[in-house]
Amino acid sequence: MDEISYDDFLKVDIRLGTVVRAEPFPEARKPAIKVWIDFGPEIGERKSSAQITQHYTPDALIGKRVMAVVNFPPRQIGPVRSEVLVLGVHDANGFVTLVAPDHSAPDGARLS
Repeated sequence: MDEISYDDFLKVDIRLGTVVRAEPFPEARKPAIKVWIDFGPEIGERKSSAQITQHYTPDALIGKRVMAVVNFPPRQIGPVRSEVLVLGVHDANGFVTLVAPDHSAPDGARLS
């Protein structure tokens, strides 16, 4: 494992947001869902594609709190311009489960 400095860690801007819209993404090479996430007034709404179809449906994602990297450059994924990287971890079966706080915090709160 490569070590990084605390200053390197601070360069990664990870924020809390709420999913406000989600749609199937059938054009993706791997099963995915398009999500629109509200990060509060400072950052606003951003779009992403997430390979989370084993544990989530578009309808179930509405209102879900998620953590995402908001300062990566946008990336084109098929017809979708992904503006943030939604964070998750792999479960015992290799499926992604989303990362979220277990207590209330405002949209746009930064991971510290």
